[in-house]
Amino acid sequence: MAEVPVLGATRTVALDDGAFGARFHKALVHEAVRAEQAARRRGTAATKTRGMVRGGGAKPWRQKGTGRARAGSSRSPIWTGGGTVFGPHPRSYTSKVNRKERRAALRSALSMHAERGSIALVDAEAFTVPRTRQARDLLGEWGQRGPTLIVLAAEEANAALSFRNLARVAVLTPEQTGVADLLRCPALVVSQPALDALTARAATTGRRAAPSSASGVPAASDSASGVPAASDSSSASGEAS
Repeated sequence: MAEVPVLGATRTVALDDGAFGARFHKALVHEAVRAEQAARRRGTAATKTRGMVRGGGAKPWRQKGTGRARAGSSRSPIWTGGGTVFGPHPRSYTSKVNRKERRAALRSALSMHAERGSIALVDAEAFTVPRTRQARDLLGEWGQRGPTLIVLAAEEANAALSFRNLARVAVLTPEQTGVADLLRCPALVVSQPALDALTARAATTGRRAAPSSASGVPAASDSASGVPAASDSSSASGEAS
């Protein structure tokens, strides 16, 4: 079980092996990152076809007798100022990734930070007021270089305001954090509520339990046909009738 240090303290916190002890699955991570980056595209690029360009309603010249090529509109795609053929139009770039694949990709990204030792915990309650100097000192004592991702819960506003003023530091909530965000930053700092939320997001779900009778014991089946055996009350009523 991996352990992470707590910034500004001498203690460590143990990580859940289910979320931070998985192997790195390159194919699933690649699929998840592509889907996340594609979903962030606005999809507003647009061009005008020949029917959308203003003008061109009149035939430029008569069909025959001029010696020039026949033309029906001055807004043809082969004319200057004409429409665009096969140009982009507003659309959605989102693609579906299965729930189990998303969780496996998230586990891979979290496990990568745990394996490299590039994850640390921060006590967000220590920030009674926003103080950028306090946040800078905590990251400086840790000694990790490069861009840093800070994951804090929504109610930890003082800590978020303290870290967001620092250069090359991104602050996100657990719900906003994706696989691409975890891979983009070589260092990861989380609070305890954010760590619990990320662990819950990356956790694997078990199979649904089989339904049982009211007494908690499954009803017995009658022979190999699988038909439940009749109860004593129903058989007694049948004999009485």
